[in-house]
Amino acid sequence: METVSESRAFDGVQGVYHHASSVCSCDMTFAVYLPPQAKDGPVPCLWYLSGLTCTHENAMTKAGLQAHAAEFGLALVFPDTSPRGEAAANDEAYDLGQGAGFYVNATEEPWAKHFRMEDYIVKELRDLVLEEFPVSDCHGITGHSMGGHGALTLAMKYPDLYRSLSAFAPIANPSESDWGRKQFLAYFGKEEVLWSIHDATKLLKDKGWSSDVLIDQGTNDQFLDLLKPESLAAALAETRTPSSFRMQEGYDHSYNFVSTFGWDHVAWHAERLIG
Repeated sequence: METVSESRAFDGVQGVYHHASSVCSCDMTFAVYLPPQAKDGPVPCLWYLSGLTCTHENAMTKAGLQAHAAEFGLALVFPDTSPRGEAAANDEAYDLGQGAGFYVNATEEPWAKHFRMEDYIVKELRDLVLEEFPVSDCHGITGHSMGGHGALTLAMKYPDLYRSLSAFAPIANPSESDWGRKQFLAYFGKEEVLWSIHDATKLLKDKGWSSDVLIDQGTNDQFLDLLKPESLAAALAETRTPSSFRMQEGYDHSYNFVSTFGWDHVAWHAERLIG
């Protein structure tokens, strides 16, 4: 692992790091914020997964989560959203290929070699963060849009890894949306039965979630028809999953929305990770 940059922020350290990923077969960049409490020993860790077209940098610079993390004593991890570089497959469309990894392990060519973001997040990068930074193994996960989809599905698939869960405007039912069907067809092929394990609405009905969940969704979100929040809300009710599903009046899909409710989400995780 190489340090790209480190700077003081809210008495903690915001760093950006680079490493060779054996899982994604390319170099990857990620960011970690360490709160001031990390000087005294390992702290709990909150993962933030970003949306389409984003890198590690978008949430790091726009979401304003570092101040809240410093208040509560949580580390933040901001992974990239896909493999990068000339060797990794790509597409001219913004919603497929680089910047659109969907936090899944692709099985179809030309994506299968590099697009293994599920294993990257839950195994390789997690192990690296635990080894290199003063964080405990008490982790929560959140994300925005495609990252909200990733947070929900990874938490439900790997409940032993995450003790708390939330999402901002997640792609909630991707197997029934153009933000999902196109990508799943490319990454997994035509067998739609294989898609359901990457769909939060269907996964919740199949596997459930062992704790509670916080979801925020803006009513003026320009992508509401693609996100399908009503499907997830119905699944939460059907499975009787403890949840706070908040439709926030007037808010859109931007980082203005994320930053407005960022404190609520960090506090939510802190209560469950620290007590």
